Amino acid sequence: MSKAPQQREFFLDSIRAWLMLLGIPFHISLIYSSHHWHVNSSEASWGLTLFNDFIHAFRMQVFFVISGYFSYMLFLRYPLKRWWKVRVERVGIPMLTAIPLLTLPQFLMLQHVNDKAKNWPGLTAYEKYNTLMWELVSHLWFLLVMVVLTSIGLFLFQQMKTRLAGQPESHQSGLTLGKLSIAFLGFGILYGAIRRTIFIIYAPVLSDGLFNFVVMQTLFYLPFFMLGALVFVRPQLKSLFTTPSPGCAVGAALAFAAYLLNQRYGSGDAWMYETESVITMVMGLWMVNVVFSLGHKLLNVESQRVTYFVNASLFIYLVHHPLTLFFGAYITPHIASNALGFGCGLVFVVGIALILYEIHLRIPLLRFLFSGKPQNVAVKVAL
Repeated sequence: MSKAPQQREFFLDSIRAWLMLLGIPFHISLIYSSHHWHVNSSEASWGLTLFNDFIHAFRMQVFFVISGYFSYMLFLRYPLKRWWKVRVERVGIPMLTAIPLLTLPQFLMLQHVNDKAKNWPGLTAYEKYNTLMWELVSHLWFLLVMVVLTSIGLFLFQQMKTRLAGQPESHQSGLTLGKLSIAFLGFGILYGAIRRTIFIIYAPVLSDGLFNFVVMQTLFYLPFFMLGALVFVRPQLKSLFTTPSPGCAVGAALAFAAYLLNQRYGSGDAWMYETESVITMVMGLWMVNVVFSLGHKLLNVESQRVTYFVNASLFIYLVHHPLTLFFGAYITPHIASNALGFGCGLVFVVGIALILYEIHLRIPLLRFLFSGKPQNVAVKVAL
């Protein structure tokens, strides 16, 4: 177990928090987008659809790079079994807490909002199970994927540590953003090939919630998770991402344009999803450079206010989804303007989420359940 203190990465903490909090405008804009969701406004907004597509195209890829970075940092700090226990507790306990307290009430609310409650008795046992899997995991899917990636990391991180120990640091100096782009293009093609093979062999499994989360989402985000781990131990690789690259910025813009074209003209019965996997794989890599370089320049400072939102980001993300659906179901129909509705939604969701966060800080059991960390010391709750 390493005792050496690590320098605090303020910009990565901030980026991780902002990516988490971006889930709020992402889901609120989904109400007003042209994408079919649980709740939608009467008329779609072109601008909010574009905004929603942009966030969706890169946010989680960057998030999993940061998750891999911090996961490997802790992997080097703790014994193997303790590392797995700490990581799984910190994501698994909040996920299991949120299912009965947040996503189950959310599911029951939507059954009545969408008038699906009367159809429930007619579903088969598997249809009920699969519906519950999709609805109860819901926006918590990334926590489930983190549990799976952490478990896979028991083997992959150990293998990576062994290999890196036998290589000089200069061995990785030949890595460039161009070579990484080719590698991630290959990962995207491989993922698309796996998905197409499954589609040909037995297409219905792709609609299974548990299979989607545990297998397909894990496969897609695994390269980003491992890239984050490699960035932690290779300073020159980290420098590649914290140094602005005009090529990555232009590439990300072109990839987003391709993403929009695929959304507009692609067909789900053809190669739309496989094409999307290739586009978002390379766009995600390029956006790591864009986000890291901007974050390193603008957010690499210590701030009590930023620290507050870093600490609050997971809780706010967990509670924002049912709040957003409540707003969309019961308040959106009474606001004629999409822009006004979007702004009101932000105020409504963020305001109530912050109030709930402050309440939960004062209840030790809730602090533990929503953080997965033992509450051994008093928590400072003043903003």
